[in-house]
Amino acid sequence: MANMVDVAKMADVSISTVSHVLNGTRHVQPETRQRVIDAIERTGYRQDALARALRRARTDSIGLVVSDAGEPAFAEMVHGVESAAVEHGLTLLLANSAEDADREERAVETLLDRRVDGLILARAAGSEPAILQSLGDEKTPVVLLDRLYSELPFDQVGADNRDSMRRLTDHLVAAGHRRFVVVSGDARVPTLQERVDGFRDALWAARVPYEEQVVIDDVDPAVARAQLASALESGGITCVIACSTPLAAMALETLGRAGLTTPRDVAFATFDGFAHPDLFEPRITTVRQPAFDMGVAAVRLLVERMASAESSPRIVRLRQTLELRGSTEDHDLRQVRP
Repeated sequence: MANMVDVAKMADVSISTVSHVLNGTRHVQPETRQRVIDAIERTGYRQDALARALRRARTDSIGLVVSDAGEPAFAEMVHGVESAAVEHGLTLLLANSAEDADREERAVETLLDRRVDGLILARAAGSEPAILQSLGDEKTPVVLLDRLYSELPFDQVGADNRDSMRRLTDHLVAAGHRRFVVVSGDARVPTLQERVDGFRDALWAARVPYEEQVVIDDVDPAVARAQLASALESGGITCVIACSTPLAAMALETLGRAGLTTPRDVAFATFDGFAHPDLFEPRITTVRQPAFDMGVAAVRLLVERMASAESSPRIVRLRQTLELRGSTEDHDLRQVRP
């Protein structure tokens, strides 16, 4: 197996010059650098990344653990993290916890064992508090992504979920809606709970009774589907709001099975939305997360934390976009409801 001595002999340079080319520790003249690179390719030399990391006390890599890599919003966050990591010369190691707390813990431990320089974590719904305690004891910088916990001493990046739901509900109430179904999903997820809180805020401000609304937070999809079907069958519901893309797919399927069309029978809106909204008829009113930008912001905070470990933790909330479309625009009840 070739080593640095073999590379140096073939390139007719010193071993230290080979080291500088490999590690980027000093400027090397372009022609000399190219000779070293050619020699590396010809000898088949492979640098020992772990040994290099131990010498430099860093690996130029970061870890990312997401709770559901298949959900469109999280997929965009991953793309944002990856794009920003490349710009900073960092390699991304990705793990998907699939909303499983034990799997999340194993992923975090594996990434730390690989000596990542920093970790970005979008916590699973049932994530154990102990994992954050252990991360607080580590020297590895950590940024929490999407699911925010204001009381925790970590840098965090998320969206303005409560305010965005309030803006959406304000619009729907102004159109005359008074009876809603909110398919909120797992209330243990801060992002989803913030959206329910924003819904309650808007109704309170408009003096619309919250207790007359239906909020479905069961984590079992079959149970949530049955609850939605029952609420629609009972009558009086004029608007359904889904708090995520998977919940939107389930809600639209349930509406179809009930023989209801949007927006003629029931107005419909969702958070996060679908990758190709033009394929839907009518197009769906959506609160769109700046998911890619959230990923970029998480890397920025992590890089800054890696450079300055003693600075105070920061929470960054990015504004979501309210995209009003046909699924709510044609369902104006102001002429028939007070």
